[in-house]
Amino acid sequence: MSAESIVQSKTSRVQWIAKVSILSAVAFLLMLFEIPLPFFPPFYKLGFDEVAVMIGGFAMGPLAGAVIETLKIVLNLLFQGTDTACVGEISNLLIGLALVVPSSIYYQRHKTRKGALIALVIGILSLAVIGSLANYFIALPAYSYFYGLPMEAIVGMGTALLPMVSNTFTFVLFMTLPFNILKGIIVGIIVFVLYKRISPLLHR
Repeated sequence: MSAESIVQSKTSRVQWIAKVSILSAVAFLLMLFEIPLPFFPPFYKLGFDEVAVMIGGFAMGPLAGAVIETLKIVLNLLFQGTDTACVGEISNLLIGLALVVPSSIYYQRHKTRKGALIALVIGILSLAVIGSLANYFIALPAYSYFYGLPMEAIVGMGTALLPMVSNTFTFVLFMTLPFNILKGIIVGIIVFVLYKRISPLLHR
């Protein structure tokens, strides 16, 4: 390998680290501005941090997306702390990875507008499935334990909004699943609109 190739390789590595770091910081900052939505329990809040993660994944690949997602969670733990012994953050990480990894893998092989649209649909479907499982087995039991809330009380929040919610399974089916799909669609629309405008900055 020539000296010029070594320099180019090091420069490329430094640029990759810099871009990932910047997008991780942006994702963390966006994570601070979550908004509750009507028709969903108050602890389900819509955030736009995954927009930065998805843009990074589309521009630099699934590894970059996964690293940005992970660093976002690490930054949140460092500056915000946790009141669920990191269980909530782990759930958030799983959901974020479920969205960014499969979608960015597909987009890396189909870099067209149609490919981007299909990639986003794949990511949303993955988010819906993994998000539901993560909530059923991890997040909801963790919130019940660490906040001292009986599961019946959490389910009751859903029942107050939709009478069909009667247990944990129906809570996930009628509350968690629609919320995750809605979140995925909103994030997907923003990414679809912004990506081509922002990507030139990430490919310099």
